[in-house]
Amino acid sequence: MNHIFSQFQQAARLLGVRWWTAVLVLALACLLVKARAADDASFTRGVESARAGQLSEAGHVFEKSVQARPSAGGFVNLGITEWQRGHAGAAILAWERATWLDPHDARAVQNLKFARAAVQVDEPELRWFETASTWLPANLWLWLAGMSLWLALGALVLPSVFRRRKSGWQQSLAALGLCAFIFSVTANVGVVSRTDIGFVLKKNVPLRLTPTSGSEVTSILSAGEPVRRLKTRGNYFFIRTSVAAGWIEQGQIGLINE
Repeated sequence: MNHIFSQFQQAARLLGVRWWTAVLVLALACLLVKARAADDASFTRGVESARAGQLSEAGHVFEKSVQARPSAGGFVNLGITEWQRGHAGAAILAWERATWLDPHDARAVQNLKFARAAVQVDEPELRWFETASTWLPANLWLWLAGMSLWLALGALVLPSVFRRRKSGWQQSLAALGLCAFIFSVTANVGVVSRTDIGFVLKKNVPLRLTPTSGSEVTSILSAGEPVRRLKTRGNYFFIRTSVAAGWIEQGQIGLINE
């Protein structure tokens, strides 16, 4: 054991790092490999359950998988399973969550088009800055805002720090970084705004005049229909659809980023 440890120390010195740093990196790598193996095993179990016709079990496995480690592929598989179970609303929600993580996932995009045509519901109505926020994964816009800001500041400040005259390319770089920062901030506003978008999970959900179970029903919503949450009171959301507004129980819809 001591011989192995001494060899590990020697290898770390050859790489130019402290032995304890190498240990931490190795431990982290092992944890990542273990987590990846667990995800692969969970995915395989879900696929096997779906192929065996055990759709309820497959849905449960895929749901646990995306809760532990959200991924576009996991939500796509969850949506397929829910669609096969006849849960159109849950399927559309899962595929929308897949596009939240990866707007260019071809399977999620095509499945959404097919599902909406089948159940005859529309896409969510997005404002222009919300549409812009769908061009990249939601989490990436925050990173882009930070990097573009540092790029602009660096191009403006570093020449003065090193007592050098600002050149034309540095000024252009600063302008480019500033423009990217302004646009990414706008897109981040769209990301935050889109978190209030949700989808009806079940068929024939009542939209009520007031947030009470005995209130007058003003409209009936279809599974998969998009809504926008405006405010919350108790166990109810006040939501707006493309044609109506009213109160709905929280459990009747799923928000895109919940």
